[in-house]
Amino acid sequence: MVFSSIVFLFRFLPIFMICYFLAPGRMKNFILLLGSLFFYAWGEPVYVLLMLFSTVSDYMHGLLIGHYHGRWQAKIFLISSIVVNLGVLGFFKYADFLIGLLNGIPGVEISLLQLPLPIGISFYTFQTMSYSIDVYRGEVKAQKNLLDFAVFVTMFPQLIAGPIVKYHQIDAQLHTRKADVQQVYQGVVRFVIGLGKKVLLANNLGLVWSQISGGVVGELTVLTSWLGIICYAFQIYFDFSGYSDMAIGLGKVLGFHFPENFNYPYISASVTEFWRRWHISLSTWFREYVYITLGGNRKGLSRQLVNILIVWMLTGIWHGAGVNFLLWGLWYALFLILEKLFLGSLLKVLPKTVGRIYTWFVVLVGWVFFELQSAESIGTYLAGMFGVNGLGWADRQGVYVLLQQAVVLIIGAIGATPLIKNSVKSLGKVESGGPMLVFRLGAAVSIPLLLLLCIAYIVDASYNPFLYFRF
Repeated sequence: MVFSSIVFLFRFLPIFMICYFLAPGRMKNFILLLGSLFFYAWGEPVYVLLMLFSTVSDYMHGLLIGHYHGRWQAKIFLISSIVVNLGVLGFFKYADFLIGLLNGIPGVEISLLQLPLPIGISFYTFQTMSYSIDVYRGEVKAQKNLLDFAVFVTMFPQLIAGPIVKYHQIDAQLHTRKADVQQVYQGVVRFVIGLGKKVLLANNLGLVWSQISGGVVGELTVLTSWLGIICYAFQIYFDFSGYSDMAIGLGKVLGFHFPENFNYPYISASVTEFWRRWHISLSTWFREYVYITLGGNRKGLSRQLVNILIVWMLTGIWHGAGVNFLLWGLWYALFLILEKLFLGSLLKVLPKTVGRIYTWFVVLVGWVFFELQSAESIGTYLAGMFGVNGLGWADRQGVYVLLQQAVVLIIGAIGATPLIKNSVKSLGKVESGGPMLVFRLGAAVSIPLLLLLCIAYIVDASYNPFLYFRF
């Protein structure tokens, strides 16, 4: 079920919220579990059983790891938990890719499984796996209540596309939580802002990218190529950060506090900074459970660089089984390693504008690797971006698209910076006069108007994908 749909906004969500807030005390977790299972089963009626299997498996592994904590048996059950989680994830996400590689060997012919990828499997698998690891490390106690643990795994606001929530972040809230009027209001505002990002910006910019990438990629001029990938960059940012805003907002309404997942990554002055601001819960997960486990930066520079390479190869293939995702991960590993060696120190003494232009270049080229699936299409698109395909700098299509989408691109560029947020904060500090009146009036009408505008667009539009559902 998609957040930006009539079914979710006007059927599922009102019915669920009525049941949830009318339910007494501990019954709220039961209602939340039922609602989450229904939410997932709406789009994945069969794979809800897979999610329940993952839930029960990690619940039992957590109990066993906790029971044998400090003894050798705990490590055995931790390894078992990791093998089960990665085995399930690997089977559904990478089996067909591996079979395809084997079929490329002369004399080998294996039928493809052609199983659809369970929605959100990468997110809830990492979530449950982090729980088992934290219990083994002694950072959290094993959860003995199966209902509470199932709520942690299946909670519908962040189930499909994160943010990836670690157990210790909501452990206390699973038992006791309160959502007062102020928190509910803040949650609603955050949800509507996320909905606006998704519906009004991501969808419109995504249409431009679909039109450009859906044509003959080899016939794109420099202007059209760069315009297309810039539209995609804004689309994936507003799509994914919009989903995260909606998830965090819904969590607030229910009394939970989920971690932030984005912090204006497109204003970064280095690739290192970009990955501290983009998909924060995923990069944090890899840092805590892979990079540090491998030794981090504690075993010398050479080992640190190898660890960075391993982490980014894994980050790439976490997104999918295509070679393009591996190339995407290696692309970022290259620049992160260069920044560790010398480039980071150089960027610190250069004007921030230089760092931001450099980062934008790396990120935009990276999105070409990320989105285009074959090496041929990647090479052809990059040839268009750098003008080596012989088609020149611009054509009528590029100029037309630029003029047609100029307003949306400008709004997107502003929305990808903290300018609006900082302006609202400044107005909120004014205690009297015209600015205070403007702030109060704007606060009163902007969110309802934004919601109505989003609903009007949802009713009228047919293009409404969530990009990260496929991961």
